[in-house]
Amino acid sequence: MPRSMIQRAAFLATGLLATLAPAIAATRLPWANARQMVVVTVPGWDSTQGQLRTYEQHDGHWREIGTAAAVVIGKGAAWGVGLNEQQPGGPTKHEGDGRSPTGVFRIGQAFGYAGTAATAMPYRALSATDYCVDVSGSPLYNRIVDARQVGEKAVAGATEAMRRDIHNNGDHAYRLGFVIEHNPDGRIGAGSCIFAHLWKTPSSPTVGCTAMADGTMDRLLSWLKPEDNPVIVLLPEAEYTRLRMAWSLPAP
Repeated sequence: MPRSMIQRAAFLATGLLATLAPAIAATRLPWANARQMVVVTVPGWDSTQGQLRTYEQHDGHWREIGTAAAVVIGKGAAWGVGLNEQQPGGPTKHEGDGRSPTGVFRIGQAFGYAGTAATAMPYRALSATDYCVDVSGSPLYNRIVDARQVGEKAVAGATEAMRRDIHNNGDHAYRLGFVIEHNPDGRIGAGSCIFAHLWKTPSSPTVGCTAMADGTMDRLLSWLKPEDNPVIVLLPEAEYTRLRMAWSLPAP
């Protein structure tokens, strides 16, 4: 075969591999089966405000659904324990640091004060005895439990009473929300009780969660479908740019 033809064949093969690489990589990702993605980006590691966007996957491509919305996060961001591999650089999330975990996470059950909610997601109607256990080392660490079922001693020291309207002077933050499945195996000290919930004000940071306006939460919960294996991604903008291709994330 002439040298020119060999070079051309090599060039075409290289181009084909470059084209197929993202699709090949996507099939190996733990979230490859996700067809809905909530993307939260913040300007930097110490930012407390960001933007939320929603995407659906069609024919292997992400398509934005709806418009961007404002959110607030914790006292900055830090690498959490989710579906993605451990990453270099940036702080690491730990219990009590007040930072929101970054990475890719499954979206878990919805919850709220009312008996039902307009969502297809599994829904937990919260009671006055529901707590999320934030006591590192507890066998119930990072789980929402009912004290009537597990016993008062099992939730001793837990500071996350889920019916905040009852336990915290009418606080409506958890009136509607959903679980962000950070640290699902309850790794000691890695952080617990991370939710998406309603904000106090558009400029009030959380203590590690992602908070938003009531209308934004209503839209999310009416859109999310458990059969589409939804995930939520939270990243500083520079990290999103660095990881977008490797993680098969939507183009900004």
